[in-house]
Amino acid sequence: MRNIKLIIEYDGACFNGWQTQCLTRGNPQTAGKRLKTVQGEIEKAAKKLFGKKISLIGASRTDSGVHAKEQTANFRVDSKLPLYNIKNGLNSYLGRRISIIFAEEVPLKFHSRTDSTGKLYRYTIVNRKSRSPLFEKYSAFVPYDLNITAMKKAATYLIGKKDFKSFQASDKKEKYSIRTVKKIEIVSRPPIMEIYIQADGFLYNMARNIVGTLIEVGRGRFKPERVKEILEKKHRPLAGRTAQAQGLCLEKVFY
Repeated sequence: MRNIKLIIEYDGACFNGWQTQCLTRGNPQTAGKRLKTVQGEIEKAAKKLFGKKISLIGASRTDSGVHAKEQTANFRVDSKLPLYNIKNGLNSYLGRRISIIFAEEVPLKFHSRTDSTGKLYRYTIVNRKSRSPLFEKYSAFVPYDLNITAMKKAATYLIGKKDFKSFQASDKKEKYSIRTVKKIEIVSRPPIMEIYIQADGFLYNMARNIVGTLIEVGRGRFKPERVKEILEKKHRPLAGRTAQAQGLCLEKVFY
């Protein structure tokens, strides 16, 4: 038995997120039908390559519309196929929106999700008065003037080990909501703004809720100091609205 680690790049625009899932409501004829997901597409490709089913474990369960530059995943398989053939074989069965960019054999105990020590996300904003057709699938359009100095000041209150309960999705209540944000970097190259967030882990929608809050600060609707209050109150409605999915990209997973 071998444990194969993959580094995967994908365009999340046409997928219902990373994780395999089925329709459970609506038309009885479609109930149980699998939605198109990144994990599901790779597992289908692996079944064609190996002639058997494999279970793929992803480091991050990215949402519908979210992209990845370096998603990490692993699976176990009883096969002597060389790594070069595994990488190229999977790519030959995958569509153009997913690419296996690296494959290696790792110890059997390696688990891409639980062994991760952190993740880095990038959020891209087109900040101008008119939308951009070229960046539409890979960024959020924000037509308002943004005060970058205020946004950077607000970001400093989020650095460190804190309870991010106010920044998790309102319908997701993880018992342990403490995370350590190691850095938030805001890079402006008008009209493009990129926000990098690195943490030891993320609550559901945490990255997008942080970005949404920083946008509110940039617009002048929140003062930078309000971020401290949002953290202390641990109440999701106090933070900004969830930023659009298409602007988010998983840059790297750390081990």
